[in-house]
Amino acid sequence: MKILVVEDDLAIRDLIDINLTISGYDVLVAQDGEEGKNIFDKENIDAVLLDVMLPKIDGFELIEHIKKKDVPVIFITAKSSVSDRVKGLKLGADDYIVKPFESIELLARIEAVARRYNKSENIIKVNNIEIDLDRRIVKLDGEIIELTLKEFELLALFVKNKNIALSREQILDKVWGFDYIGETRTIDIHVQRLREKLKLKSNIKTIFKVGYRFEY
Repeated sequence: MKILVVEDDLAIRDLIDINLTISGYDVLVAQDGEEGKNIFDKENIDAVLLDVMLPKIDGFELIEHIKKKDVPVIFITAKSSVSDRVKGLKLGADDYIVKPFESIELLARIEAVARRYNKSENIIKVNNIEIDLDRRIVKLDGEIIELTLKEFELLALFVKNKNIALSREQILDKVWGFDYIGETRTIDIHVQRLREKLKLKSNIKTIFKVGYRFEY
């Protein structure tokens, strides 16, 4: 996917650029609405991350231009700007994310929007492993490997957030949910099983006192 990020805050823009690039997206950036419009018109953009308060052309004006091509838009809004979020959604925004946000949340929202527009890759290949996210089938060297539901969900979380350190708390939230009653040792057991079943010992890195990072 080719994603256009239109954000005038340099630190936020660079952070988004780095995280999306690490996750395998093709990223283009613009520091104001006019530059964003020019890039959008020249490139074949699959999705846009759009700040509201932009120099030259603001996000509300730019989204009307973007939506002429029916491209998904995720608005980036300030925490207190409820009216901005409402107005953005009325103008056709597919979702919004509130500053400050974590990279894992941003990636999840992009993926959700991409699925609605049939722009996401539903089969992911990692070395000699093929992961079919729709059918929940995992193959190693062409042979189906049986995974439990939580093992599959943990694997899917890892591959969708490649090269990003995930804390045990984030993993518990995304895979087991807020209502899970147990200890983080459960994650370690599931990670060990994935390493053994799919020969991922060198790919799933343990981050001391934090959690895990999936590298490939």
